[in-house]
This record gives sequence, C-alpha cells and structure tokens, in this order.
Amino acid sequence: MSSQKIQRLLEPPDVSAAHQSALEYLDSRFAHIDHLDGLDEVLLQTKARSTELQRQLSASQRSIDSLVTKARLEALANLDTARGLAENRESIESEMTYLSHELVSSLSPSNSGASPTLLEDIETMHRVLKELESVRAYVAVIERALMLSEGALSQLHAAPSPISTSSTSEYGRLSAFVNNVVQTCNAVQEVGSVEQSLHLVIFVRRIRDKTWSDMRGVLSAKLTSTLDNLKWPMTVDYPAVSVHDRKSFESAFKDLIFLQEIGEDLEGSTNQSERSFVGLYPLETFVHAISLRFKYHFETERETNRLDKPEWYLTHVLNVTHDHRPFMEGVIQRLLLGTKYQHVNAWQNYVTLLVPILERKLRRTVPTLLSHPALLAHTVYQTLIFDSNMRELGYEFVVSSEAKKNEERGGVSSVILGQKEWFDAWLEGEKTFAEDQYHEIISAPDAWIIVDDDSNDTDEYKHSRSVAEIKATNLSRRIKALVEQVTDRYSPLPSFAQRTRFLIHVQLPILEQYYSRISSSLDAFETLSSALIRAVPGALGVEGTKADSGKLTGGIEGSQRLCKALLSARYVESAMQRWGEEEFYLELWTEINHRASLRTRAEMHPSLPDSSNGRSNKSDAPECTIFEELITQYTNLASRAEDILVNQVCGETEAALRAHFATVTSSKDGGDVQNVDDDIAVPPSLLPSLALLSGHLTFLRNTLPTAVTTYIYRRIAVRIAEHVLQREILFRPGLSRGQSRMGLARDQARSVRAECELWVETCQAALRTSRARAEGPWGRLLVAGRLLGTDRREMESAISEVFSGQGDGWEDVMDAVTSLGSGGLRKEEVKTVFRLRDDL
Repeated sequence: MSSQKIQRLLEPPDVSAAHQSALEYLDSRFAHIDHLDGLDEVLLQTKARSTELQRQLSASQRSIDSLVTKARLEALANLDTARGLAENRESIESEMTYLSHELVSSLSPSNSGASPTLLEDIETMHRVLKELESVRAYVAVIERALMLSEGALSQLHAAPSPISTSSTSEYGRLSAFVNNVVQTCNAVQEVGSVEQSLHLVIFVRRIRDKTWSDMRGVLSAKLTSTLDNLKWPMTVDYPAVSVHDRKSFESAFKDLIFLQEIGEDLEGSTNQSERSFVGLYPLETFVHAISLRFKYHFETERETNRLDKPEWYLTHVLNVTHDHRPFMEGVIQRLLLGTKYQHVNAWQNYVTLLVPILERKLRRTVPTLLSHPALLAHTVYQTLIFDSNMRELGYEFVVSSEAKKNEERGGVSSVILGQKEWFDAWLEGEKTFAEDQYHEIISAPDAWIIVDDDSNDTDEYKHSRSVAEIKATNLSRRIKALVEQVTDRYSPLPSFAQRTRFLIHVQLPILEQYYSRISSSLDAFETLSSALIRAVPGALGVEGTKADSGKLTGGIEGSQRLCKALLSARYVESAMQRWGEEEFYLELWTEINHRASLRTRAEMHPSLPDSSNGRSNKSDAPECTIFEELITQYTNLASRAEDILVNQVCGETEAALRAHFATVTSSKDGGDVQNVDDDIAVPPSLLPSLALLSGHLTFLRNTLPTAVTTYIYRRIAVRIAEHVLQREILFRPGLSRGQSRMGLARDQARSVRAECELWVETCQAALRTSRARAEGPWGRLLVAGRLLGTDRREMESAISEVFSGQGDGWEDVMDAVTSLGSGGLRKEEVKTVFRLRDDL
C-alpha cells in the first residue's frame, strides 16, 4: 500500500458528503408522503447500522494505530541499518583510494609527495649498498695513499746524504698509484659516479702534494740548519766559513736540488725556456728566512712599519738583492753546475722569489692608502723607483704571456697599477696635485716677471740656444718645470697604456690650461685696447677706466704685457719641440700609433695630432711628434701676440705721426725745422714718433730674444716705412703730378731724405745693430728719400734709364745712386718719386 493511499485512509470523514449521501438516501426511500409510514423501521435499522459501523470504526482505529506504530518502528530500524551501510561504504571507498595510491610510484611527476613503493624501497637499498661498496673501495684507495705517503716520509728521513733515486722510491710508488687512480676515474662514464671520482682524484692529489711538500720540508730543515752556520740572511762571507760547514751546506743544497730534479722527472720535465721562472727549492729556503725577518720589521707594530715610508721596506729588499748577489753568482751558480738547472741564473731566480714578499706587503697596505692620495702617490713613485733600480742591476721582472704580448715590463709597481681601481685613484690624486701646483704657480705674485736666469735649464738645453735667447717669464719656466716633473712621475710606468692615460689626463691639461690662460690675457688686451673701449668709456663694463685701460695697453707697459705673453708662449713651444724629440716621447708616440686601442684613445683627444694624415700606412712611423698639435697652437698663439705687438707699436707710432704729417703739409716750406746738419733740416714734429719707436725698440731689444726682436723689428719697420712712404712721399697732399705739377722744393726734398735716414739711424741706435741690418726693412722708404734728396746731376743716368730705358737695366743704375738698388720700389713708383722733384 502506498503512502498516498495510507494518508487518504487516515483522513477524517467528509461531513458534507455524509449529509449529501443521507439526503439522497431519504429522497430515494421517501419519495412520497405515503412512504412515511415505514420511517420508524428505517430509523431503527439506521441506528443499528450506525452502532455496527461505530464498532467497526473503533476496531479499525485500533488496528490502524497498531499498524502505524509497527511501521514507525520498522522504519527507524531500517534507517539505522541504512546509516551503517553508508558508513561501511565510505570506509571501503577510502580503503580503495589508499590502496590505489599505494600502487603509484613516488617518482611520478604528478605525485611527488607520495611514499616510495616496496619495489622502490628495494631498489633504493640496493643502490645504497652499491654506494657503500664504492665508499669502501674509496676508503681503501685513500688508506693505500696514506700508507704510501707515510712510507715516503719515513724513507726520506732514514736516507743518508747524498740522496738518490732509491731514497724516493716510496714516493714514486705513491705518484704512480695516484696517476693510476686518476686514469681509472677519468675512464668512468657513469653519471652518478663522475663527481665522486673527481673528489677522490682531488683528495689523492692533495695527499701526494702534501707528501712532496713534507719531503721538501725535511730537506729544507737540514739546509736551514746549515744556513745558520753561514749567518744567513746576513751577507755571506763564504771563504771565511769553515770547511765542515761549507761541506754540510753544499750537501744539503745538492740534496734539495736533486729532490727537485726527481720531482720534475716524475711529473714531467720543465721546458728549458721556463726553468728560469721556476723557483729553486734551496733558494726558496733562503727566501723563507728573509721573509720572516721582513714580517718582523715591516708587518708588525714596530716603528719600521710605517705607511708613509714605503721606501724603507723597498730599500731593504733592494739591499738584500744587492748584498747577496756575489754569493748567488759565485757560490750558488757554481753549485748548479752539473744539474738540470745549470742554465738558470741563480741571482735572477733568487730575486724572483723575493718579489712576492713586496707584492704581499703592497696588497695589504694599498687599500688603506686609497683615502690618502699623497701617500698613495708616494708609494707608487717608490715602487717605480724600485723597479727602475732593479732593471739597472740587470734584473728583468717575470711577466705573464699576455703582458709579453703587450710588451709590458711588469714589476712590483704593477701590483698597484694593474688594479684598475687603485690605478684610477692614483691617477686622480696625481691630477689633483698637478692642478693645485698649476694654480699655485699662476697665482704667484712674481709669475709674469721676465727673467733670463738659466740656472734651472739643463746643460743640453743651454747649449742648444744662445744665452740671449734664454728669456721667459717665471710662470712659463715653472710651467715647464711642472710638466717635466709630471713626466718624471709617469715615465717609469711599465705599460704604454698607463703612460698614455697619464699623458692625456694629467700632463696635457696643464699645457691646455696654460694656453687658455695666455689666450685669455691676449683677449683681454685686445678688448681693453679696442677702438670701442677708447671711444666709449662705459663699454664692456669699463666705465671710468679710459685712462687706466690706455695705461695698461699703451706705451712700454702695453708692449711689456704683450712680450710676457709672447715669451711665455715661445718658451713653452720651444720646450715642447725639445720634449717631442726625446726618446721617451718618441717611443710613446710610436706605440700609440702602432696599437689600435691607444691610437683610438689618442684620436679622441683634440690636443694630440692626427698622425694618420702623414703616413702612407699604419705600419709607418709617424712623421710628427706627440706635441705637434699643441706646438701648432702655441705657435699660433705666439704669432698672435707678435701681431698684436706689431699693431701696438705701429699704431702708436702712426698716431704720433699724424701731427708731423699735418705740419709738413700745411705750408710749402714745411714749417719750422731743426738743424740736424749744416745742409739738412728735420722738422721737430717728427721727434715724438722717433722717440716713441726708439723706446719700443729698446725695450724689445732688452726683453726679447735676438731672433724674435729682429723678426718683429722687420715687421714694424716695413709697416711704418710703407706708411711714411705713402703719406709723405707717394701720396703727399699739396703736390700735383700733371703738366702743371707742383713738386717738392729743394729743402723739402732734402728734409724728406733726412727724415728717412733718421728713421734708420734711430732704429740702429735703439737696436745696437749694424747699419745694414737696420736699414733692410726701410729699403723702399730709403730709396724714395734718396731719389728725392740727391742732386740732379748725380741722377741723370738713372732718370734717363728709368723713363726711357728698356728691361731691368734701370735697377743696376739705381744701385749706383741709392746703394740699395730699387729697394723694392717698382718702376712706376720710381717714376712717381722722380716726378715729385721740382727740378726734373
């Protein structure tokens, strides 16, 4: 029976349905009034039936309650059973899942956290067993090696002197055993055992090396005991040592040498070319004693261990190498004869073993010096001196093959210079020091004083120039000394790359700054002496300084300022020319051009010349010097100073001549004259310009070198002569040259000639030179003056040849008249001069 049917049966009776059923029953039974007679009977039947139904209902209700209770109990029992079954099902599923996981390998990438299977556990234990067997084999190998090592040491201890090959037979067995182990391990191809084999190889090799080191120690101890009898490490007086002590020493020495030979035979002989770089065992024993003394004095807290005195320990090692050289060359070298090392230079080998002592000391001290540039520079300089002294003694430092390719010489200094950080710190300190010195030099109160004291010049430099040419300012001399000082600082550097960096970063900037200093002074001079400044006192911020600027740039004081700049530039230029021809700079410049890295760095610097323009190919030597570009700049700077000086003197002289030209052209007779001679009169208006020129030339003669004075004088004289020639003769106002021409009167012509001669005489007196030298630049003016002032009868042939002659014969005739030929005058100009004579 379904639950729906049970629910329906348990529902209470429907009253409305009962009423409807009763009504239908009554309607069907009592359809007519006549039927009411049987109503009582029906009522009784109905009551009886109702009673029966009520009884049945009660019984049914009891039965239902019993069945419902029973059903509920059975349902609860079934529910408990179902729950138990569900729990059992879940437990079974969990067990199945666990068992399924147990069947998956721990090596599976998707299940890395799982435990290994039984099979895997068995495989792991089998592998561990194999490894333990390998370890047992390794331990056996190590045990065997240790036993052979102990046997080798015991054998050497018991061996008599001199030792032989049989004295090291146990070590030979050890070496052969190690080689066999190495070959066997190298043959193993299993990936899992390769690394372990390598560790085993390393370990047995260490045992062999330690054994050999201990064997060396045994014989070194014997040699050390004999060295005490020689009073080593003091200077050895070998002839004064007793015969017994000498024999003991030589025996111990030869034993140690023979041990080294045996070692090379076992490990493979060293090439003949490399033996000079292999430390000999006895010499290492010698050096050990020196190293202990070095540590005592220079690596402890004793007063001899000072950071500011690197020369102490460098000199100590230098003295040791020098003091022991006779012993090495006379005794040790003899003991090497007959051995494999007879070609080894004992003293060279000994010094090579001493060098690491200094290298170790420098590596420890330099880091503390980086914050003290002065001490670092001093240390570097002392190491360079040490290297230089060692090379002078004939020692060549051992360098790597890579350094040999770069032609570097090595040395103790390379410990510092080879470290980029240390080298940069030293270079920066040197640059700062040089800059400070430069600024101190240019700020000195006597910097621009001109001196001709040659006490600071070398004999070679004195002989290369005359005494009169050795003139310069204190500043230029000190700059030259500073540059040479910088050269001394970096010339001992072993690497050309380091020299190039020092040149570019320290030395060239000094010359560049000095060039800029002189150039700026000329700029200032031109600014103060410009027409704008003179015309506008307030221009360029110099208001109210018109008189002062004129005083600074005019007269002798102005010329003096220009001469200072000129002498400074010429002096440094001359010094650079001499430096460029020195061996050091020639070698450096050649290396720069031959090495691509150095050449690239040099091409990037504007103050170094581009040597590629002067070479047909890169292998050719450069034609220019390393200072060629700076020499050109300084030459141009000096030429600029000369140009300004010439313009200065000529400008002032020409300005003074304006009054004279105005005087001589204002009247026909030329105004007042002063009788200089009985026949020749010179206007007094000319005297100021003559005095001005004489003063300038006298100053130039006393200040500048003779060659420079002569050159500037010629330029000044040529310009003034041309100016006078144009203004007073060729284009003199008030004269006409046509048919109705008006020429110079006789006295005027003679006055012009006197003036021309007076210019030359003034210059000759000021320069204290010969007449021929003085009148050379005045040739055009002198010829014109003499053509005007000479009598007509003395010039007939010249006039005739000039106006009617053909060819160049007129110049020969002119020479007879003027003693100067044409003096540089063209034929047309000569005709113009002749036409100015009123007697033509």
